[in-house]
Amino acid sequence: MMSDRDAIANLVYTYAERLDAGDLEGVAQLFARATLRADGFPEVRRGVAEVLALYKQTAALYDGKPYTKHLTTNLIVEVDAGGQSASGRAYYTVLQARPELPLQIIITGRYHDRFARDQDGWYFTDRLMFVDLMGDLRFHLKWDPFAT
Repeated sequence: MMSDRDAIANLVYTYAERLDAGDLEGVAQLFARATLRADGFPEVRRGVAEVLALYKQTAALYDGKPYTKHLTTNLIVEVDAGGQSASGRAYYTVLQARPELPLQIIITGRYHDRFARDQDGWYFTDRLMFVDLMGDLRFHLKWDPFAT
């Protein structure tokens, strides 16, 4: 049987795996019962439809994939005493390579997550994303984060 920490870690890592595969529907399913937020942006996305719309509007895909690798590290998981809710923090580093872009780190930041558990297992209830450093995002996003 998988420990609570391992089950939660699998959720965190599944997000990166699905996003790198271009599986935006799968990413959105992870937030079926959750909010998705980004520091500095007032919008809060809730549920599959809103999260899917966000990723379809922002993620640049090429033949269905973003040509990225999201590396999630420094994962800290804290499960409450009752074992029904938890919080987590992690770092992310995103690498990208395209014919027009040599392999490089394009963005780094942090996730602050909340989780809950029911009879089916652990699930996200909230993700707050922080951006710490930005590089060349021209081929990663459909919009320019530096535009004023």
